[in-house]
Amino acid sequence: MRLLPLLAGIAAMLATPALAQETERYRMERTEDGFVRMDTTTGQMSVCQEQSGQLVCRTATDERLAYEDRIDDLERRVEALESAQGTAQNALPSEQEFEQSLGYMRRFFQSFFDIVREWENDPRTPQPDRT
Repeated sequence: MRLLPLLAGIAAMLATPALAQETERYRMERTEDGFVRMDTTTGQMSVCQEQSGQLVCRTATDERLAYEDRIDDLERRVEALESAQGTAQNALPSEQEFEQSLGYMRRFFQSFFDIVREWENDPRTPQPDRT
């Protein structure tokens, strides 16, 4: 029976330094807007503000990493667009592609003018008074 209180006492003594280390792990500094909390083990910083009677912290490094990831993503997209634009500017259509496109345009305009002529010759279409 005496062994149980002795073991409990030893366990409490061993846990006290670990608990003390855990409470010293974070360091809080007051700022104009709230607090800055620093994890002394990892160096990670958090910005804390009091909201509805509770301290709410946002990790500053997470926001910075997200910001840097977004910049990297946008830089990759700009590079891809610039390389695609450079390729498109240097690529002229072949003679066959040019002639084919010209043929489409001729057919389009011929059909359009045929429609205009039909409309002008349609007896149901009121003609403007040319006197």
